[in-house]
Amino acid sequence: MLAHAPFTRLGAREARARIARREVSPVELTRAALDAARETQASLNAFFLIFEEEAMAAAREAEAAVMRGEATGPLHGLPFSAKDLMAVKGAPYASGSRAMADNIAGVDAPAVERARAAGAILIGKTTTSEFGCKPVGDSPLTGITRNPWNLDKTPGGSSAGAAASVAAGVTPFALGTDGGGSIRIPCAFSGLAGIKGQFGRVPVWPTSATPTLAHVGPIARDVADAAMLFAAIAGYDARDPFSVAGPVPDVEAAVDAPVAGMRIAWSPTLGYARPDSEVLRVTRAAVERLAGLGAVVEEVETVFGSDPADLWAAEFYAGVGTRLREVVETRRELLDPAVAEVLQAALSQEMRAYYETVFRRYALREEMRAFFERYDALVSPVLPVTSLDAGLDMPAHLSERNLLSWVFYTYPFNLTGQPAASVCAGLDADGMPVGLQIVGRALGEAHVVRLAAALERVRPAFDPVPPAFRPVPVEVLQ
Repeated sequence: MLAHAPFTRLGAREARARIARREVSPVELTRAALDAARETQASLNAFFLIFEEEAMAAAREAEAAVMRGEATGPLHGLPFSAKDLMAVKGAPYASGSRAMADNIAGVDAPAVERARAAGAILIGKTTTSEFGCKPVGDSPLTGITRNPWNLDKTPGGSSAGAAASVAAGVTPFALGTDGGGSIRIPCAFSGLAGIKGQFGRVPVWPTSATPTLAHVGPIARDVADAAMLFAAIAGYDARDPFSVAGPVPDVEAAVDAPVAGMRIAWSPTLGYARPDSEVLRVTRAAVERLAGLGAVVEEVETVFGSDPADLWAAEFYAGVGTRLREVVETRRELLDPAVAEVLQAALSQEMRAYYETVFRRYALREEMRAFFERYDALVSPVLPVTSLDAGLDMPAHLSERNLLSWVFYTYPFNLTGQPAASVCAGLDADGMPVGLQIVGRALGEAHVVRLAAALERVRPAFDPVPPAFRPVPVEVLQ
């Protein structure tokens, strides 16, 4: 349990309002977040780096600005973290890899830069699987990151530390990345809300090892807090050649928008997935509640004619493998063995075979464009299972799949680039969170947020704080 729970459990919107009213100090919030990060490190292992001095200096500046009555940004005084696949100027930028342990970033990533400009206070960098290559929370550099809901389980990945720390109440939100589901997957396992915007909506810089798949987005305890961070980091940046130049949808207003009349495709399997019965029970009930709000729901069993896992793997692992070719070929012992194996296979692709997958990917995008002429959103489970033991790469009953393809549901929408979110649909019979994925048409983040927030309002009541991280009762402390 956290000694600093009264501060660390504050949501971002509540904390921001209380800072503005001078009821809570940015120094108090930041001190509590730093203490919580250290207190939970032994149990969760969520942080790669903690920026103690820098964070407290920024907090004191933020407090002084409030006391002077200065105009402040939308995230003023709120502590946050950034995943170690993102650059923080002057800090190690290892991407979860021992091969990159000495790499120092020369710039802030745009999302880090924008969050700071909006007044948020960076307290550290969170753990990731090596180069984001696994949807679980371990790497040879940082070891195993654990799930606050059950320390024997993984929080998911590759934004493992971001999700674990937010679920435990260290910060109200965090920045993650998503090249195949790495925001949505840990949100599902950890009971959180996460948004992967339209490809290019949140700029990525320096260039990712997977530049045609990579997204940056928020992880938060609820959809409204995620939308608050998303609004601060989204928008055009000339450094990212894929950056979307159009206006950013008003996702914060979408949080309160009704969903009656929205046309929803509900697909339990997308046509090829193998979900467990508990996943189907919880997610189907969530979809029924959306129908109860007036959404027009149609069950669609087959969304994709075939599983696009090979298209995703050819693109993602070839990119990482090319970036790490010298390491794979001469210092392979530094890499996670499972990661080294898939990178080696990707590097052996012939050019003709690779470009055949590229053209199939373009065809897939057109299929999805046509699909969304009939629907406002597609909903599905995020994952086929409700939990996975920490330290494992995949569930035993799905061991014939590769490192990421066992998750089934998330990677197709990195290929198509459409916006998608994960929202907690409820708990399974063992008390573990279950995530529902909401996918929108191109540039349709507002619809995605609208549905996700509506689902939160009508899901079964449960304590969103994992049992081990709930505030200590006063009588226990006496």
